[in-house]
Amino acid sequence: MATDDERVLKAVESFGGRSVMTSSTHTSGTDRVAEAARGIDAGIIVNLQGDEPLIRPRMIDAAIRPLLEDSDILVSTLKTKIASRSDYLDPNIVKVVTDKDGFALYFSRSPVPYERAPFEKTGATPYKHIGIYVYRKSFLELFTKLEPTPLEKAECLEQMRILENGFRIKVVETEHNPISVDTPEDLEKVREILKGR
Repeated sequence: MATDDERVLKAVESFGGRSVMTSSTHTSGTDRVAEAARGIDAGIIVNLQGDEPLIRPRMIDAAIRPLLEDSDILVSTLKTKIASRSDYLDPNIVKVVTDKDGFALYFSRSPVPYERAPFEKTGATPYKHIGIYVYRKSFLELFTKLEPTPLEKAECLEQMRILENGFRIKVVETEHNPISVDTPEDLEKVREILKGR
């Protein structure tokens, strides 16, 4: 666990987990992960964000697979079909639009693609982005040298730094639609789900 908060560090260590204190000046979670990964001997680094407690192991495997199968892929992540209109309109749910080969064109908190014609007629299914990233370690080191970009700042989405600098992100579709914890209401929903397990 990479954190800049002593409370998180202590909570992780209380159940036997390993935690790394990082700088409090990072502008994104990816910058924080990059600092924590410097001392790790690995070619691929998985950034599973703390607001995604319901990610399943097979989802992590699916996100890693593109980097194992294609040495040209530097970054991958996941998407799932948006389940409801309220999710489509919710700015806390990040949307992703991909090209025909599954590479990201854009990520947004706004409802994209815009529904000018019914999605059922156009086939332009809206997708939710799931907060997991897989990086080649060499690219993760490069990422930290790139300045935060205008769209990254506007959307508050670090992955825009990658796209704005001309790099590609492979986006794998998954059938799983985990609840991300973005609000106190989300936290309560996740607690109820975890109680039932």
